[in-house]
Amino acid sequence: MANSIDKAELKALYQHRWQPNLKIPLFYGIWIGLGIIAWHAPHWTIVWLCYLAMGYMQMGIVTFMHDCTHSVLFKAKWKNWAFGVFTMIPLVISFTAFKEDHLLHHRFNRSAKDPDAFTMGKRGIGDHILFYAYAVIGVVLTAVQFVIIFPIQKLRGAKALAHWSEIALHAVVTVSIFEWASSQGIATEVFALWFWPLIFFGFFNSVRFVAEHYGTPWNAGQLAGTRTIISNPMNSWFWNNINYHIGHHVYPAVPWYNLQKLHVLMLPEINRQNAIVDKSYCAVFFDAMINGPESLKRNIVRNGKRNAATAGPDAPSASNSSSVNNESV
Repeated sequence: MANSIDKAELKALYQHRWQPNLKIPLFYGIWIGLGIIAWHAPHWTIVWLCYLAMGYMQMGIVTFMHDCTHSVLFKAKWKNWAFGVFTMIPLVISFTAFKEDHLLHHRFNRSAKDPDAFTMGKRGIGDHILFYAYAVIGVVLTAVQFVIIFPIQKLRGAKALAHWSEIALHAVVTVSIFEWASSQGIATEVFALWFWPLIFFGFFNSVRFVAEHYGTPWNAGQLAGTRTIISNPMNSWFWNNINYHIGHHVYPAVPWYNLQKLHVLMLPEINRQNAIVDKSYCAVFFDAMINGPESLKRNIVRNGKRNAATAGPDAPSASNSSSVNNESV
């Protein structure tokens, strides 16, 4: 894969530029502005529209944090760490835990060791409950995963200390804010301004998360095991090109503002490997909700049919292109 792109072109895409990151204060300004409007809005419809928009903006802000996990948002590593920790404060999740999980996800993408591959299972009752619960209350499950489960299972030594220090920071900040709000008699309003946008953020994050890998070939590598979504230009802009996800998985050191250019350079290889490029987050998410959690057999059948349809009428049938038996899928 590395040889399919000119080295000079790829090197140019790795270069950091500070100008695109001016979107960071812009996004925070929009997010805060929406909160101010919600606080003073004369009608509940305006309030809830602001909450929805705040959750959408928070998803965009979190994609900046995502680049910090790969140390590519800023040149200096400490700046990536500092901004990552700061971004996670409203989510009450440690950047340390998320980063460690995310790097493991990249290393073991769409395999049994991928910590994010919970959509793949045996389609039992537990698999269905977890799958649909994530779609509805993903932000709650994410908090439990990164605050408690993953750190206890995986973090040791300095990383564990960093994680629990972040959780202590979150506790201090949260308690301080709500003690002040209570003293001013506005605790309920402050809670609503924090909680409801976070719920909407969780839904947007679930849509994005599911769409990035659901239904892609299992254990097939970074390129084939990832989906790029050619979303509308507005969504690409607000979510900082995270939808060009194949390029990110193959070349995670390329900053967010170069992912569209990377996608163009990778198109010949993407087409050669018949990797999945879709047009809509909603279409992929609705398909996932209709079909439910994955199983290996279902994954092989679905991708076999897709490959046959893409290759044309002369391609081998799905049943001949895999070793699926007659068990229920």
